[in-house]
Amino acid sequence: MPAPPDSLQAARVHFVHEWLTDWGGSEDVTRAMLRAVPGQALHATIDFLSPQNRAKFGEVPVRTTFLQKAPGIRKHFSHYLPLTPLAVETHDLRDAQVIVSSSHAVAKGVLTSAEQLHVSYVHSPMRYAWDLHHEYLDDYGLSRGVKGLLARYLFHRLRNWDRQTANNVDLFLANSRHVQRRIWRTYRRLARVLYPPVQVGRFRFEPRKGDHYVTVSRLVSYKRIDLLLEAFRAMPQRKLVVIGDGPEAPRLRAMCPPNVEMLGFQSDEAVQQHLGGARAFLFAAHEDFGISPVEAQACGTPVIAYGVGGSRETVRDLRSEARPTGLLFDAQTPASLQAAVEAFDAANIDPHDCRRWAEGFDEPVFQASFRAILEQAWAAWCRDPCSVEAGAGVPAGLEAPPRPLQA
Repeated sequence: MPAPPDSLQAARVHFVHEWLTDWGGSEDVTRAMLRAVPGQALHATIDFLSPQNRAKFGEVPVRTTFLQKAPGIRKHFSHYLPLTPLAVETHDLRDAQVIVSSSHAVAKGVLTSAEQLHVSYVHSPMRYAWDLHHEYLDDYGLSRGVKGLLARYLFHRLRNWDRQTANNVDLFLANSRHVQRRIWRTYRRLARVLYPPVQVGRFRFEPRKGDHYVTVSRLVSYKRIDLLLEAFRAMPQRKLVVIGDGPEAPRLRAMCPPNVEMLGFQSDEAVQQHLGGARAFLFAAHEDFGISPVEAQACGTPVIAYGVGGSRETVRDLRSEARPTGLLFDAQTPASLQAAVEAFDAANIDPHDCRRWAEGFDEPVFQASFRAILEQAWAAWCRDPCSVEAGAGVPAGLEAPPRPLQA
């Protein structure tokens, strides 16, 4: 077999994504990676993106699997999830020299050969099989009975497959230190941290703040919007604006106190206005990273967030940082959030510090870091494939949080 090219630019790079149904955070990461390192193909189990969204990937061809033509797949994709590990193994990557998978479920499970470098950017080990396993069973009514036993068996098989396919990856990239720890716990593999890109330039800086608080979120149970509503029920003098839609909307509207306004889905311009003018952005979820708090800080808006998971890395806490950008609360309870809001109101956070901190997560920072990591991983692979994980030679600083705030 011919020797691999010395330069990454001369190598054949293929990207693997889970599935392309709606545009979200993981799709935006793949788009940014493709802009940083152009690829010969993008592989996905299915592709039902609109032409406008697919165009965001540029001219790269999208290759799908047998699931693309499965009966009822567009409306009932969740019914086919047990088949996605099989589907991802059918991707034909024989032409690739470098494989980059963007994985939060099965994408890292592609079949590779000993002549191929596989770098997997992990948004999260599949949460419904590991961390949120019991919550997922409860939410879908699968914790009891025959269906529950079948679901538990399928998840057992899926966990075995997930852990086994970690052996197909030469270098793991984690989207936060929180996920880095979860990768170690799940796969017993080292991972390098590369925070996902935030399009900071899309958000206007607004130094003047109003008197309302705001949150922007999909209305699903784990986002804990109910916690925000209960906390503000106990603070009738304060106003909260909730932007977003989702399956929890009817329940949340039924419990909404008078001082909380639920606006549903809003345009980008409306979101910008509410984010920029808010006294603070509220975030009660336990997220692996969480892009929305960084977007709020890009507007110069401080963040009050649950201090577990990615929030500890994206928010500079008032209680411990010299140039804070928000405040972290300790427990997912209305009382803890209420105490945090009251402590925040007594503080003074500079909107300019929020903006400068957010700029450390900007997309050009991500692209330059991703390109450098991939180039050095390829150089290490060409020298000795066994050295990629231990000695990729990532420059100092790429694994660290964004650059410190400058005076």
